[in-house]
Amino acid sequence: MKILLLSALVVLALSGPAIVRDPSAPLFTQEDIDLINQSQDSWTASLDWVGSMTAEDVKKYATTQIRPREFPEFHWGAVLENLQVPASFDSRNQWPSCVHPILNQGDCGSCWAFGATEALSDRLCIGSKGSINVVLSPQYLVDCDHTSQGCSGGYPDLAWSFMKTNGVPTYSCVGYTAANGNCPKTCDNGSSLQFYKAASVSTYSGPSSIQAAILAGGPVETAFSVYEDFMTYSGGVYKHTSGGYVGGHAVKIIGWGNQSGTNYWICANSWGTSWGIQGFFWIAFGQCGIDSQAVAGSPLV
Repeated sequence: MKILLLSALVVLALSGPAIVRDPSAPLFTQEDIDLINQSQDSWTASLDWVGSMTAEDVKKYATTQIRPREFPEFHWGAVLENLQVPASFDSRNQWPSCVHPILNQGDCGSCWAFGATEALSDRLCIGSKGSINVVLSPQYLVDCDHTSQGCSGGYPDLAWSFMKTNGVPTYSCVGYTAANGNCPKTCDNGSSLQFYKAASVSTYSGPSSIQAAILAGGPVETAFSVYEDFMTYSGGVYKHTSGGYVGGHAVKIIGWGNQSGTNYWICANSWGTSWGIQGFFWIAFGQCGIDSQAVAGSPLV
């Protein structure tokens, strides 16, 4: 019995500080934030964005369905063996006019649509050498891609399938409402829809393949598991420290770097510029399945 009790205590100690709250109460207190920051020195937690959100409130921000992608894995062959990957890379520096500003999905679980349209927007600009510089409409995916569930969540790979087969118009044509709606037949102002498409789509698994994909064509979309403490992120290299599983979340990977020996991805979130590093975040390679399987398509230009 003593051995079993000791084992249980060891497991509890190694699991990190637990955050347990009444579902109707704020998910985090300042005491929780202090505990997270005291537990590690890789990243900084804060109440600035999450504020008094409850456990139910945060669920709407992580509704992406994580599953094996339907598109085939891209095979680089000997390319990866000979590819010289820089220690750090940021698409904002490589293609400054093509990596578009942070957007905000609001109270709609549409991250799957944001990650897809944002990555294709960037890739269209990069692939066309700046001649097609548009921000595509996540709302059109929410309203028209019926393989997903709109504000209740969706599938990144099926979003790319839709963008390849049907295409999407621009954000200025179909604006974002943060709510489910009927699939529009015209732009908001009554003008004709003009569609932009992906020419082909592949998946990319593991750091080397994802890095090669970004170097070759620009940002990619990925999905990962979100835990409660991620909501408090305000800077540094995120590593899951505390709190329970919230759900799947889709974001755009734009590059990578290294801090104190830890390799990390640079990602664009869709929670507005008041979250994280003005809307961006760093996350360590391998954390929460961030690099398990990304998806992206070459633009039709």
